[in-house]
Amino acid sequence: MAVSKPVLEMAKQISVQIEDMSLSEKVETLNAVRKELHRVSPFASEPVDYVRWVSAETVRANDYNPNSVAPPEMELLETSILADGYTQPIVSNEEDDGVVVVDGFHRHRVGKESQEVAGRIKGYLPIVQIRSEQVGREERMASTVRHNRARGKHKVEAMSDMVIELKRRNWTDARISKELGMDQDEVLRLCQISGLAEVFSDQDFSEAWEASGSITVDDFDRISGLSDDYAEGEVDFRAANTDDPERVFHTFDEWECYNAGFYETKPPSGLTADNCRAMYRDFLADLNSFRVGLEIVIGEWENSCEHYLTNKAMNRIAWLGQAAMCAATGVPSEFRGGYQLLTGEQQAGADALALEYLNKWLSATGREVVTMADANPGRQSDIY
Repeated sequence: MAVSKPVLEMAKQISVQIEDMSLSEKVETLNAVRKELHRVSPFASEPVDYVRWVSAETVRANDYNPNSVAPPEMELLETSILADGYTQPIVSNEEDDGVVVVDGFHRHRVGKESQEVAGRIKGYLPIVQIRSEQVGREERMASTVRHNRARGKHKVEAMSDMVIELKRRNWTDARISKELGMDQDEVLRLCQISGLAEVFSDQDFSEAWEASGSITVDDFDRISGLSDDYAEGEVDFRAANTDDPERVFHTFDEWECYNAGFYETKPPSGLTADNCRAMYRDFLADLNSFRVGLEIVIGEWENSCEHYLTNKAMNRIAWLGQAAMCAATGVPSEFRGGYQLLTGEQQAGADALALEYLNKWLSATGREVVTMADANPGRQSDIY
């Protein structure tokens, strides 16, 4: 390899001088030397090219991270860092009053909270600075989500809050979808969880609901139903049945379907997206299995059934199919495309069974039974 001997000799001399410095002086000098080398590096555009050590006291968490790690996993992370050392720096942004974590919140916690780790790294943490074009709050939020989603870990309610904040900062659904690595259906579902009408104010969405004019916040008490409710096409009503006095509402944290993982966007552990769609097909084709799932839903998901099945403007047949699948197998509604793998006869059979159980629930709760046309208004024919 072509190594400059004079430069290598100077590096050795610098090392000798640094060796006798105090800890704080040594750390600051090494950081300064690394920064100077980073300046001339062919990889200077990559944050990992310049890792520096800073006092752990100057590093703080951001206030929007939707990632979460259970206590056993935190212990495993501590064990990993104790055994293997810090193999990944903490992605951060330096601000006037300190360093804010963009990614690596739990690595940062271990470095502060584990006495053994903190003692070994002498009260410092390894960080890299996020790229300059990503330092704005909304760009950092998007970066945090990308890091979390790459690992497949994020809290749905916190993701929902983050999407709302980006909407309030005038990000369009298309931009959120691109920057956060989501499809626009997922953006809609996360908006939906919040129950805030303002997040649905995009003109494209408004045009999908009424022939002229646009939707305002006053048009909604709470958005409900599934994301495919918002398919393009004019309809002869304005909102998702929010003014029906018989409509029952529950907040998302009370929905049994939410707690069961109905709105998750990743396949369950060990499964692929194709596996999940195939499971949907097989589940709906086997009416005995489908019946078991429907029994769970109408028997155990009281709040979810009230919230969704009293919404006459949505496709209740489709929701029951997705809910039964989730209740019986743990596969979320994200993979409802498996319904399209059924034959026409199988689809009709599944729809008929869902209608049977919808009417069973309506009768048991003192409500009038409905026809297929009432249960499926025709806006979500492929929502399973």
